Amino acid sequence: MATLSAEQRNLLKQKNGEPLRLVDPDTNEEYVLVHAEVYDQLRAALTDLDPRDLYPALHRALRDEGWDDPKMDEYNRYG
Repeated sequence: MATLSAEQRNLLKQKNGEPLRLVDPDTNEEYVLVHAEVYDQLRAALTDLDPRDLYPALHRALRDEGWDDPKMDEYNRYG
């Protein structure tokens, strides 16, 4: 397993537990360094998630953005 550099450790301390974004200077790809417990929780939540569980939240979000406005029915004719 790789270990943190002194610079990474100091940056993590400055972030007070918040995720740390890092950039690979060779590829410009971004990475996010999070505590292992946070990663494990996120992974478990995403693995166990049934996408249908998100439907109510998606419907609320779309409603709040006005997608249930009768004027939006015009878009349905083009689908």
